Parts: sequence; structure tokens; C-alpha cells
Amino acid sequence: MPKAKVNGVEIEFENGMTVLQVAELAGEEIPRFCYHERLSIAGNCRMCLVEVKPGPPKPQASCALPAADGQEIITNSAMVKKAREGVMEFLLINHPLDCPICDQGGECDLQDQSMGYGRDATRYAENKRAVEEKYMGPLIKTVMTRCIQCTRCVRFITEVAGVPDIGMISRGEDVEITTYLDRAVASELSANVIDLCPVGALTSKPYAFNARPWELTKTPSIDVMDALGSAIRVDARGSAVLRVLPRTNDAVNEEWISDKTRYACDGLGRQRLDRPMIRQNGKLRPATWSEALGAVAERIRAAKPQRLGVIAGELQDAESMKAALDLFAGLGAASIDCRTDGSPLGAGSRESWLFNSTLEGIEHADAVLFVGANPRMEAAVLNARLRKMWLSGRTRFGLIGQPADLTYDYDHLGAGAEALAGLAKSDHDFVKAFKAAQRPAIIVGAGALGRDDGAAVLATIAQAAGTLNVVRDGWNGWNVLHTAASRVGGLDLGFVPRAGGLTAKQMVAPGAVDVLFLMGVDEMDLGKSDAFVVYIGTHGDKGAHRADVILPGAAYTEKAGLYVNTEGRVQRGERAVFPKGEAREDWAILRALSARLGAPLPYDTLDQLREKLFADHPTFGRIDYAPGSTPAPLDLSGLGEAGQIRDADFQSPVRAYHLTNPICRASVIMAECAALAAGLKIAAE
Repeated sequence: MPKAKVNGVEIEFENGMTVLQVAELAGEEIPRFCYHERLSIAGNCRMCLVEVKPGPPKPQASCALPAADGQEIITNSAMVKKAREGVMEFLLINHPLDCPICDQGGECDLQDQSMGYGRDATRYAENKRAVEEKYMGPLIKTVMTRCIQCTRCVRFITEVAGVPDIGMISRGEDVEITTYLDRAVASELSANVIDLCPVGALTSKPYAFNARPWELTKTPSIDVMDALGSAIRVDARGSAVLRVLPRTNDAVNEEWISDKTRYACDGLGRQRLDRPMIRQNGKLRPATWSEALGAVAERIRAAKPQRLGVIAGELQDAESMKAALDLFAGLGAASIDCRTDGSPLGAGSRESWLFNSTLEGIEHADAVLFVGANPRMEAAVLNARLRKMWLSGRTRFGLIGQPADLTYDYDHLGAGAEALAGLAKSDHDFVKAFKAAQRPAIIVGAGALGRDDGAAVLATIAQAAGTLNVVRDGWNGWNVLHTAASRVGGLDLGFVPRAGGLTAKQMVAPGAVDVLFLMGVDEMDLGKSDAFVVYIGTHGDKGAHRADVILPGAAYTEKAGLYVNTEGRVQRGERAVFPKGEAREDWAILRALSARLGAPLPYDTLDQLREKLFADHPTFGRIDYAPGSTPAPLDLSGLGEAGQIRDADFQSPVRAYHLTNPICRASVIMAECAALAAGLKIAAE
């Protein structure tokens, strides 16, 4: 390996690294504004100047300078210090002195680096340049006079998000960052530019003037807006969640999060269920916990076990589903299900319902086929990773399903069953490339499985995957992209119907069950059910509208819970604030109900519940482990049931990206984004 000296210390580095990266390998801090590890190199802020020998006797931009064997890199010489002070002085010539009212205050790279590398005075007294504000939509607030033209936002939107709505115009002193036509940035990842902006030019519009960073309690947690399990930080003050920010996790979300993850948090405080309620004379009235639990226990005791139904919704944690499973299975109930979309998954080995290539490992695939999946709508952060693969030129993509703008090119093989049935025998160029690929991958979406003929579709996809050799030694390209945060955890628990039991869709039919117990179920049509409905949940959404008894639960930011993402990675969410009003954690409600039924669950604390969970289901004890990281043979022959497939297009279940769960639907910000997105879609059509 080549070697270089950094401030007199010799260090080895890999070919292709820049001088900045080599200096950081040696433990030296290099200031920068335009450089970012996940973006292309711009080299336009000049803050990362260092002295390099051999070379011209002048400071050089380390971010854009390739490192070479035998180089001597000096980061702390008098020349470098003077050069950085000069660059900082130039950057501050036109920067407004409005730090006291800037939302970036306390988290500003410009503040930090001006303290560490700047002069203590300026030599310029000229008038400062002013720039008009730009409209970038309801999420991004602009104060463009603060902009230092680092172009991080331009490069992110163009390269990562794949929606070139932000760019730089003009030259010299007149240069500006703009959206060209003063329209909202049409990307599900747009607000990541706020984190990237090193100054206060781009800040959060909904969060503006709400709090300073030192006022907030910061809690690391896991996102539940989709099935990726992105690493997040929940910032709260008192009982209110004020913002959600990304945490770096290269294996899952890198350092990006979707706009929905970031901004749906205002829905946590609106339309909340904060006290038990009982329906009386057609109207819900407040009740005590004792009264509500007593009413539920009375109806459950009066019903036969085969007339009990339990459905877990899309945001449930593993502990609550485990408690429900122990309680109702103990009562003899067979109608238990977590598959609110009607998916046939749940039989066979665990790998049959996982994203086996892993979110990070999918980057090694050289051919990817989407079947009934729209990753841009269903997993926006994963879609950014797929776009990165496309940009590298390593991977070719194909799609069976409705065409959509995925931000990268793909071969459209057909919209539905006909293309799927003839896949293995097709002479399409993509199919030929897929057969010749060393690491082919199929990504099966909920749009293919959540249909009446889902079992037959699954069997057909599995048969094609076997024929195309998707699973082979050292590589498992069978991937299921779930949309619900609770789905893999529920399948791992066996939260599916027992022998003779009904599925979720069958339970909501008229006369199917006498008592229907809903755990955060807000995505199903419950209007035809004539059962006595008990609802544990957080918001006054579909489930609460139909409920006869409401037991207020805790949102994902209000409880500690385990979630399993689409690749089978068990992740731990933490409590940032306490539940609203009289609401309680879901597992605690079920524990109290079990005591009323005379069959108390064998745990009184969350730790005891987790001990039993780990003992009964050992996979939950392997926190942050993705099983696909050790590829194993997978038999696809037993998946699904043979049958006739309807000749209908595969459609993504995500119709309105910003309104996919009760938290989003309670959010004012998400409602504004949804209205804007609908308008943009209509205009495009």
C-alpha cells in the first residue's frame, strides 16, 4: 500500500484516496464546507487548504487533490493557517450577522469553523450582498443571503435524490442557488438538504423559531414510517416531539431519511386518543380504565374462542404483538393475523419473507427485477441506494408493474400477470442480462402480494426465481420489500392464523367474528364488520371511528419497543416522551386485560416480557443483526399456492406517499405536502 507523511507521521492509505481522506486517517481535522463523503467533489469552498510536498509552494485544496505515494502533507503550518483565515474572511464578507435569530445557531458549521480557523476581525467595511429568498416548498425555509455557494444541496438533489430541481445560476457576485421556476422540490428526500447545509441558508420551515438545540432532549430511536427501520434521533422538549433527525447507519439508511420520517412528527400531538372510551347509544363517551377493561373482558368471556379475532396494525412493536399472541392464543383463539394487506407470506422458512440481500448488500447486485414494487414510494431511502447503483453503471434494472418515475432508467417488462408468467422464457434483453448476471436479485413488493390471488402470484414469482437461479452459493437475491414496520416482526412471531382461523381480511367481513380486537389497525375497511370492536391505538382514525371500546395506546416515540425491518434486522426504539393523557403502552394494556380475564400473562415488566420473547423467539435477541449478511440456501419451491392469476396490473399500495398511516394523516405538514404532490401530479399529467 502507498504511504504518505502527515505532519511528520507516516501512514498507509488505499489507492484513490484524496489528501483530505489521508489526513483524516492520521487523525488530523480538516475544515470543509463543500466536501461531503457521499457527494461528488466540488472543490469550491477552499476551506480545506493544506500544504503538500512535492508540489507548488502554495496551499492546495485537499478534497480534490489525489494522494500519492511519498507525499508529505502539512496541515498546521503558518502558510496553511494564514490561508484558511483568508478563506474564512472572504466567506464572511457577505454573510449577515444574524446568528441570534438563525435556526442553525448552535449547530452551524460556519460558526464552529470561524471560531476554530478564522480571524478575530475583518478588514472589509463594504456593503454586504443581499439575495432574494427562494421558494422550495413547505418543508425548506430559505434565507439565501446566508448562502456560501458550497453547492451541497445542488449535488444532493441531483445525484442522490435524482430530481434536479435545485441548481446554481449566474456567475461571480451574482451567483445564486435557486429552484429555477420557484416551485417546490419534488423529492421524497428533499429535506436532507437542511442537514447538509453548513450555514443557515436552508433550514426547516415547520421547525422555524421553535427551539434551540440545547433546550432539547435527544433520544436515539428507529423510524416506523416504512419497513426500512432508518436510524433517527427524536428531539423533544417537555411532552412534545419537536423534530426528527437522521442518525448515520451505513447498513440501513446511510445518513438520509425521508421527508415523511422527518416531518410527520407534528401528527404525534394531534387527534390523539388520550383516555378510554366506550360507545353508548351510538356515541363514544369517556370512561375509566377499569370500566373499559371490564366491558372488554365481559364481551371476550361471552364469546367462543373461534369467534374471537385479533389483528395487528402496521406500526406495532414486537412486545405488544407477543403479549397479544400469548393472551389470545391462551384463550384458544385461532383467528390471529398481522397481514392487513392480505399478503400470503408467513409459511415456510423465515428467509422467504425477508429482504435477503440486505439493504447494504443489494449494492452488489448486477441485475435487479422489481415485481409489483415502487421503491421510490415504498422505501425512498432504499431508492436512493438503488439510484447510486445505477449511476455507477454496475446494475441494470427491470420492472414488472405499473410504470413510475424511479429517478433512474429501467426496462419495463409488462404491467402484470402476463409478463410475470412468461418471465423465464422471455427473450427480452433485460431477461438475458438477468440470466447472465453473477448476482441477480428480485425485489417483490406489496403490490404483487396484497391481492386476492396473492398466493398464486407468490408461487409464480418463486418459480421464476428458482428457474433464474436467484438463490445460489454465497448469494441470496430473493427480496421482499415490506411497507409496514410491524410486518416482519409479526411474521417472525407467528402472528398468523392457526388451523381453522381466519385471515385479517376475512375477519372484517359481516358475521365473521363476535369480538374483533384491533391493535393500531387503521388501513382496513371496517365498515362492514358487525363484530364488537375493541381498538388499541393512538389516533382517531379508521379503527377508532368503528370501535365500540377504545383503549388509548402509546405512539412509537412514547414507548420502548423492538421492531424488525424488512431485511430481518431487529432494532430497538426508545421512548422520547411519555404517552398522552391516560394512554398506556400497548403491552401493559394487554397485561391488565389478561388479569381481568383471570388468565394473567406471566410478566409484569417490559424486561420480563422481553425475556420471554427472547426465550420463545431467539431471533429477537440478536439486536442489529441482518441474517442475510450470511447467505444461506433457500428453497423457494414451497412458496405460495398454484392457482389462476388475475390479468390485472400490479399496483403499489402507496397511493398517497405522505398519508400512509394515522400519524401522517394527523399531520398538518403531511397534509400540505400531499396536496402539493397531488397538484404536481395533475400538472404533470
